[in-house]
Amino acid sequence: MALRSCLTVILAAGEGTRMKSSLPKVLHPIAGLPIVAHVARAVHGAGGSDIALVVGRGAANVEAAVRAVVANVSVHQQTERLGTGHAVLAARDAIGAGYDDVLVVFGDTPLVESAALEQARAKLAGGADVVVMGFRPDNPHGYGRLIEQNGRLIAIREEKDASDAEKRIGFCNGGLMALRGDGALALLGQITNNNAKGEYYLTDVVEIANAQGKSVVAIEISPDNVIGINTRAELAEAEAIWQNRKRRAMMLAGVTMQAPETVFFAHDTLIEADVVLEPNIVFGPGVSIASGAVIHAFSHLEGAKVGTNATVGPFGRLRPGADLAAKAKVGNFVEVKNAKIGVGAKISHLTYIGDATVGAEANVGAGTITCNYDGYNKALTEIGANVFVGSNSSLVAPVSIGDNAYIASGSVITADVPADSLAFGRARQEIKEGRAVQLRARYAAQKLAKKAD
Repeated sequence: MALRSCLTVILAAGEGTRMKSSLPKVLHPIAGLPIVAHVARAVHGAGGSDIALVVGRGAANVEAAVRAVVANVSVHQQTERLGTGHAVLAARDAIGAGYDDVLVVFGDTPLVESAALEQARAKLAGGADVVVMGFRPDNPHGYGRLIEQNGRLIAIREEKDASDAEKRIGFCNGGLMALRGDGALALLGQITNNNAKGEYYLTDVVEIANAQGKSVVAIEISPDNVIGINTRAELAEAEAIWQNRKRRAMMLAGVTMQAPETVFFAHDTLIEADVVLEPNIVFGPGVSIASGAVIHAFSHLEGAKVGTNATVGPFGRLRPGADLAAKAKVGNFVEVKNAKIGVGAKISHLTYIGDATVGAEANVGAGTITCNYDGYNKALTEIGANVFVGSNSSLVAPVSIGDNAYIASGSVITADVPADSLAFGRARQEIKEGRAVQLRARYAAQKLAKKAD
């Protein structure tokens, strides 16, 4: 397969009006990645290094989403909607460039798998001229049936044209197709619009190729591969299928998930074996977790790295740039953003650490905050190794706390603290004997006065 060149035509010009969105349909995300980028990923995984992208509304953004996955992309504008055959021929110049294989896929089928496309390419390599990818739905009503005879696909019969016997066929047209490259343009060019709608149907290629004695076959792929997205409800259904696939893959790779149905991954989440994921965890893009880490319940991670045997949560929040070294602990109701947390450091609860470094074995007490933003600029807080920061402390950046230093509870630290020092930064406590009695009397009088009014 590696020796065969391949062009994939991605049809992504649909209006998507049923999405009721200003965003083009194929740019709606699943697992944080645009639908059309999922398709491009599958194409790339099947050896499709070149893509001919057929676009309509929002062309520039659709192109950018695909180019983020595959570098070699040619863009072709479809100005009229005259059927799938017409849409494919919008990429006529690319198809005629001389590829061994030509795949035709849809930009709104995010669950298509590389393996399905590889299966179709293998049939081309074995001598087929046209390969139609079919599936077996639970209920075939409404789908075009694939009519086979002695291993050949002889016709695709639409529901309204099918006989009673043909309607009993459960093998249906998925719309995805593969064509031998040296004959693809000739076959596509013979499609006519002699039908009730006056449109050019890609499926007519089957009849045309059979009439010329070419080899036309069908392969069976999973129904998930052909699920198209037309509404927000279908988007959510596809997300659920994608998440279930990912959960299963994670568990088979050695990740423990106590309640897998409550854990949600991004398209690029990387988790090593022997990680434990408790219930109700959400991963945004850009997260990697090393072996032995534990992510406790109700945590949210995005753009973060979690080291070997580190722990997060429960109710932990790791924002972009959070980088936890081995055995670090970020506990309940702790938020970390753009900060490196050293080996064995502990930030156990109710704390915000942003734009900071925390040294190895440091202990940051409850209620501590790094005051990293002055309304205009962000500044760095540096906390050294083995530092102890007492509860309810505010560290006003830019500020540096040296190794082995102590920060007294309730301190506001505005100047650098040398190593091995103890820093206090709080007002002196005063006691006013009997003042509480006077205050209660005053407040009671005020309350009675308000009632009288």
